[in-house]
Amino acid sequence: MIVSNQHFLGGSKLWEELGRNYQQELWRVYESRVPGFADLCCYWFEKAREQIEHGKCKRAGLLATQGIRGGANREVVNSIKKTGDIFFAESSRDWVLSGANVHVSMIGFDDGKQKERFLDGSKVEEINANLTAHSDTTEAKPLSSNYRVSFQGSQKIGAFDISAGTAIEWLAAPNSHGRPNSDVLRPSWNGMDLTRRPRDAWMIDFGTRMSVEEAALYEGPFQHALQFVKPEREKNNREAYRKYWWRHGEPRIAMRAALVPLERFLATPEVAKHTIFSWLPSETLPDKQLIVVARSDNFFFGVLQSRFHSTWSLKQGTRLETRPRYTPTTCFETFPFPRPTPTQEAAIAAVAKELNDHREGSGISRHGRRALGPLY
Repeated sequence: MIVSNQHFLGGSKLWEELGRNYQQELWRVYESRVPGFADLCCYWFEKAREQIEHGKCKRAGLLATQGIRGGANREVVNSIKKTGDIFFAESSRDWVLSGANVHVSMIGFDDGKQKERFLDGSKVEEINANLTAHSDTTEAKPLSSNYRVSFQGSQKIGAFDISAGTAIEWLAAPNSHGRPNSDVLRPSWNGMDLTRRPRDAWMIDFGTRMSVEEAALYEGPFQHALQFVKPEREKNNREAYRKYWWRHGEPRIAMRAALVPLERFLATPEVAKHTIFSWLPSETLPDKQLIVVARSDNFFFGVLQSRFHSTWSLKQGTRLETRPRYTPTTCFETFPFPRPTPTQEAAIAAVAKELNDHREGSGISRHGRRALGPLY
């Protein structure tokens, strides 16, 4: 038997904590068995699964963060289900030890011989890969109609943030080439702006193709980037981040292209207690804490804010501690949007508009939000 409380380290932190060489070797050894950027604990789950499959061990009991239930991490649990089965699981449990206070998932699995199964203290017929015993949504596949509609916001990788006061000053300042600084300054919104009082923050954004020579013509913004962004980027391990230091590290080119024809778009916090979608104007630059939906119609808003989609996203997403995490690939791309009649579509759009009007009229939308329940 294998029993382990392995290290909790997110997939995006592997190379920062363990080094690029270690990460690359880990990916090479576990290629096609553990998805790239899966959490470190997933490799231990796969290692134990392999031991059981080859008869070198009968069963295993491992701890993981709640992220094991969704996204790339869940692929290792799917593999466990293919070559064996889960006979015990705690989907969410407080874990207080040596100062740490987190919520974990506990999974016991074998080669499928154990016939009694217990989930969260209750006997069940089956334990799905997302650690539920209800309808199994883990087999839901991305739908082509939902492809390239939802995105994670821009990840700046550097001190591109500026205050509203600085933005106002630069917006009024002339440049020698005659172009305004509004070309490279945008209001910036993150998850906290949607759920609480907006910060009135701005962002320097030189786009995805602007050369350093072109960027230098915007004097105030470029000098800020030269002073505060470049020194930080020069220390970064990624060559592209160093080479194109004046641009955002992950500017989400596909997202920007999808938003070009729209006057507004939908956004929801990646991690929040409640799933809430809100309209943002097209000039806004959403950061990585926001999940963007490139649609501008009220019908789409109504469906996303419905109880049906809320329930789906809670099942398909992962969690950060007790807060749900909304992921485009599992929550949005797999969601089967309804095909309404014209009358039904108009009715949903009308209710959605009424909800948004209520938010705007009560000041919720721009002056600190509170969660409003699903539309229906």
